[in-house]
Amino acid sequence: MSNPAQPTEPSVPSELDQLPDRDTEETAEWQASLDAVVRNAGPERAVYLLRRVHEHAARSGVRLPGLLSSDYINSIPSSSEPAFDGDVAMESRITALNRWNAAAMVTRGSRDGLGGHISTYASAAWLYEIGFNHFFRGKEGGSSGDQLYVQGHASPGIYARAFLEGRLDEAQLDAFRREATGHGLPSYPHPRRLPWLWEFPTVSMGLGPLGAIYQARFNRYLHARGIKDTSASRVWAFLGDGEMDEPESMAALALAAREGLDNLTFVVNCNLQRLDGPVRSNSKIVQELEARFRGAGWNVVKTLWGAAWDPVLQQDTTGAVVHRLGEVPDAQMQTLAARDAAYIRKTFFTGDALSGVAAGLSDAQVTDLFENSRGGHEPLKVYAAYRAATEHRGAPTVVLAQTVKGHTLGPDFESRNANHQMKKLTMGQFRQMRDLLELPIPDSALGGDLVPFWHPGERSPEVQYLHDRRAALGGPVPVRQVVEKPLAPPPARPFEALEKGFGNQEVATTMALVRLVKDLIRDKETGRRWVPIIPDEARTFGLESLFPTAGIYSPDGQTYDSVDAGQLLHYKESKSGQLIDEGITEAGSMAEFTAAATSYATHGEPMIPFYIFYAMFGFQRTGDQFWALADQMGRGFVIGATAGRTTMTGEGLQHADGHSHLLASTNPAAISYDPAFAYEIAVIVRDGLRRMYGDHPENVFYYLTVYNEPKPQPSMPSGPFVEEGIRRGIYRYRQADASAAGPRIQLLSSGTAIHWALEAQELLRTQWNVHADVWSVTSWTELRRDGLEADRARLRGEERTAFVTSALSEARGPVLAVSDWMRQVPDQISQWVEQDYSSLGTDGFGLSDTREAVRRYFRVDAESIVVAALEQLSRAGEVRPDTVAQARVRYHWQ
Repeated sequence: MSNPAQPTEPSVPSELDQLPDRDTEETAEWQASLDAVVRNAGPERAVYLLRRVHEHAARSGVRLPGLLSSDYINSIPSSSEPAFDGDVAMESRITALNRWNAAAMVTRGSRDGLGGHISTYASAAWLYEIGFNHFFRGKEGGSSGDQLYVQGHASPGIYARAFLEGRLDEAQLDAFRREATGHGLPSYPHPRRLPWLWEFPTVSMGLGPLGAIYQARFNRYLHARGIKDTSASRVWAFLGDGEMDEPESMAALALAAREGLDNLTFVVNCNLQRLDGPVRSNSKIVQELEARFRGAGWNVVKTLWGAAWDPVLQQDTTGAVVHRLGEVPDAQMQTLAARDAAYIRKTFFTGDALSGVAAGLSDAQVTDLFENSRGGHEPLKVYAAYRAATEHRGAPTVVLAQTVKGHTLGPDFESRNANHQMKKLTMGQFRQMRDLLELPIPDSALGGDLVPFWHPGERSPEVQYLHDRRAALGGPVPVRQVVEKPLAPPPARPFEALEKGFGNQEVATTMALVRLVKDLIRDKETGRRWVPIIPDEARTFGLESLFPTAGIYSPDGQTYDSVDAGQLLHYKESKSGQLIDEGITEAGSMAEFTAAATSYATHGEPMIPFYIFYAMFGFQRTGDQFWALADQMGRGFVIGATAGRTTMTGEGLQHADGHSHLLASTNPAAISYDPAFAYEIAVIVRDGLRRMYGDHPENVFYYLTVYNEPKPQPSMPSGPFVEEGIRRGIYRYRQADASAAGPRIQLLSSGTAIHWALEAQELLRTQWNVHADVWSVTSWTELRRDGLEADRARLRGEERTAFVTSALSEARGPVLAVSDWMRQVPDQISQWVEQDYSSLGTDGFGLSDTREAVRRYFRVDAESIVVAALEQLSRAGEVRPDTVAQARVRYHWQ
């Protein structure tokens, strides 16, 4: 009698169903073999065999989709660890000294309530020390060296090392977070505050990873264009696992892999804690990060466990230990690092197989496994990971190093949720730390209330070893070096073309600026130093003509036939392309701009980045990056194109920018202008090139807003104060007839609003017998800053008058200011205007309609200016009150 038919699982659709199976019988045999392994040896054995086959296929050149995750163990077996190129005992003493001095620095600062962060560096000390002693290259000999993005909260450890090197003294350490003294140290990596040491500001979490990727990319760009040989430079970014939750941290992973940036290494300090608690309390952040980096195309090296785990894993013949490590969530792993052996045996080593493994371990060995034996705390494990990272080719590498937050600081700090907020150790805790680190600090030095810094002496073996290692690697790091290389003055002709105007042709200021830059890029002397950066709308801004001439940078060149190859302005990618078309990423564009804007210091090669974007999506979207740019002392031009709340017709609320100048005004390094005419742009750009790239360069960047509204572009007026006024912020563009009788008013306007003011000037004269002077305000912000400086000078006892006060000193009548920005922008200068002052602006959300309708909605059109001017004159007694009412009726102004 035959067996009854067995029920079968429903068929699951697969993409393989579309591919021909040339031998179904062979396929069935492979599947049956796998079923047999599962039945006889268990699913773990089946998984192991499949992974071995997958690994073998990859080594044999068979292309298969990569696995996204691996077991929760080290990527590099102990048997494959390279020989250590150094003295472990000596480096351990150096690291212990740095741990001590970092903790002492923060604790001493806490006596005045200044605080600092101790636990981050405590967990990451070896991650830095192995790099300093064996991998990080310095700048001596004209090299660019390596670029280090240091985790912001680890800065005390970097200061402690600089102290041992002799680059900082004890007084400076004692002035940690006391910068007003003039010799203190900033809390975090701030290049502007400590410009000889820090290169990159990183404590605004997420910006460091993003900046590191684009720095590595820009290094390749410089090399490809023949500006600087950066082939030996590597970018190292040190990050926290909690920091990886910031969107910017992950924003450009695919770019790094796509462009094969094997000059880039991320080191993620996986202490499993963020600022308040576990990073992934109920899951595993290391496994999540591994999958995300592998999925993006990165090489992943996991350094999770120390040497004490090696024999445990070798005894794990059933795979039970590895399985258990993979299922314990992060919050429980954090708890295991802080509990005793009995708790660990009860909660981790469960079941017969695991109990058997634990039976051969003493209680001290059991606690050591979780408290101390983490891969990130062992120099040989870290060294092996860094060697693997630097030797890998074709893709960037991320090292996921597991540590304990607060390591060596004692049980009150180690693996505690509150350790980020804990700012000091007691003297008793310092004694425990001294004994643990085996430091030769006598009890007598720990008898007072102030813990001492400890230096072994300039001639000590430790300091000599440290100097020898750095000398072999090209000098100290981190270090910021600036060798000024002034650029030749640009040719006059491109500027003269704008100063002459465009005759009867109406031209938008966006197009005028783009024409100027395109002409400057053609200059034989400095043209190659321009770095045009565009977030994917070059044609919107009229920059498509650069496609075939300058070329779009791509490390792969152009491997396809462009669809518009037969057209004049065809899309052309090139390995040595000059234009950077980033795609739709303002954050990435800003990171690229920063790398180019600081190339004068990072590489000793001044570059002129020109970043143009939709005005709304500059300071609003990436304001934090602009602050980091200021901190890093970047130089270049950022252009808010299609500016103004009423000028972008039909685009609506989120595209209508009426506030970027207010945001920009908060950034002390941003020199902001809102030019009305092409000739003003010529004066501003020429002056910017002088200030940023001349004989005495300043650490500022220029922000210009330009408009997409075609308007007449007159020639530059003559007069001794026009150019100075453009540079400093205000000049009189059109004066009313001085001999005419009647009330007078001064109309101040910027950008495209000058055309409304000019129309209002004519209406006031012809319809109301009011005579108005029209002033072009190229920079409300620079006028305000000048006024603030005048105030400060007077407090010092100096005689100083604000420029806007002087400019308007003889102007008759009240002042009415108008712009395409919210009123707070022109109101910045009101306290330095002696006349009665009022303003109009575009406060509120933008909306979609014609320019004329939207300007009437915001009450900034010419007729609205007339009504406002008459109302202001009425309050001054210069016109009758009913005149204002008549104007409202006449202009349908409700």
